[in-house]
Amino acid sequence: MTKMGATSNATAKERVNTIRRAFPKSGLFANKKWRISSEPLALPKKITKELNSLGHLLANFLKASNTIYNQSVKNKAPDWVCSYLDAGKPADLIEKGRHKTFSNSLPRIIRPDLIWTENGFAITELDSIPGGIGLTAWLNQTYSTLGYDVLGSSTGMLDGFASILPQGADILISQESSEYRPEMEWLSEELNSRFSSINFNVLDAEQYQISDRAVYRFFELFDLENIPSANDLFEAAANSQIDITPPFKPYMEEKMWSALFHSRPLLNYWAAQIRQNHLKRLSDYFPFSWIIDPSPIPHHAELPNLGINDWHQLAGFSQKERNLVMKISGFSELAWGSRSVRIGSDMPANEWKEAIELAIHDFPDRPWIMQRFKKARVFEHSYWDEAMEKSQSIDVRARICPYYFLSEENSSNCRAELGGVMATLVPSDKKIIHGMSEAIIVPCVQGP
Repeated sequence: MTKMGATSNATAKERVNTIRRAFPKSGLFANKKWRISSEPLALPKKITKELNSLGHLLANFLKASNTIYNQSVKNKAPDWVCSYLDAGKPADLIEKGRHKTFSNSLPRIIRPDLIWTENGFAITELDSIPGGIGLTAWLNQTYSTLGYDVLGSSTGMLDGFASILPQGADILISQESSEYRPEMEWLSEELNSRFSSINFNVLDAEQYQISDRAVYRFFELFDLENIPSANDLFEAAANSQIDITPPFKPYMEEKMWSALFHSRPLLNYWAAQIRQNHLKRLSDYFPFSWIIDPSPIPHHAELPNLGINDWHQLAGFSQKERNLVMKISGFSELAWGSRSVRIGSDMPANEWKEAIELAIHDFPDRPWIMQRFKKARVFEHSYWDEAMEKSQSIDVRARICPYYFLSEENSSNCRAELGGVMATLVPSDKKIIHGMSEAIIVPCVQGP
């Protein structure tokens, strides 16, 4: 990207001021700031076409995952599948997740975290209770007023959210998730303005008294003991008195599904649920992953694609060989927001060894997974430098987050609709691409 001239800089300033004026008075994220850019991220036409079809693929993947878990419970698939996915969870929550009323229920919002590499996208995880819903809706609306044709359209996020809860809903946000409350309050106000016949309310999950209204669950299942009405909510949903999404299915919220997808003993089970060409696409998207299970294996066997037969041997890997990332699979306050992420190539040998020992120690009560680390491509993007009062271009890496909405009428054929795409751009020297004060956050548009 070339440096902007005086006229271009004046235009950028005008656009940035428009963006600033559009900010809600209560903000969008509690205690969070990011860099503003006058320009969205332009994605190549081939990439945007890929994003439009990805929702259907991921909905099929979640449907297959749900089926394979249920098969495992009924001994129609290996029993170690549900053993892994249920590990560390209380028995009553496991029972809730298996309730017959929800046997086919899937999360209605699907958000993959896509790392944009030189070879396309890598899915590092799928999020069923994602932050950024209101923020992406606001980004799309705001940048549309600047004349940009954003992916998902100016109202795609609002229409998508309304489609999954067509009668309106109470949006229950826990203290654990409170930083996302401002964006969901803004979203609720916009929904109520756009759809006068339905109503959305944002309420404290900890104080909620059950009613006959549908519920959007914006709290994690590990946090249930802090939600007094959780059992009442579940019982009402189980008796079909209320609609609630995402369902109380802790096994659907585990990151280890990427490892189970690559598990050779499960290949036939996946093939029975997903078409061959879709399996190939998913294999390209999901980096090879492992569940860090320290159970002994025979001396003549090896952990797949690692050349070792004991997890402790990972400590001897060179820095180049440690092009690996570790993180907690789920059901933990450390499993979201990159809190548990450890990148092997970015750590001293002693810290890498400590991370391995911790993961081994935590099994099976708190399983960790390991993935091949996928390096994001570097490119230039601009942001508005507040101190210098001008637009600056820097080298960045990108995490792309498309939001797909799976309405009830579309769930049978897994037609998940794209509502919008948010890009988080961080300086190129950052290994973990996550929200930070140095990040540029913008919507996406189709480029050449």
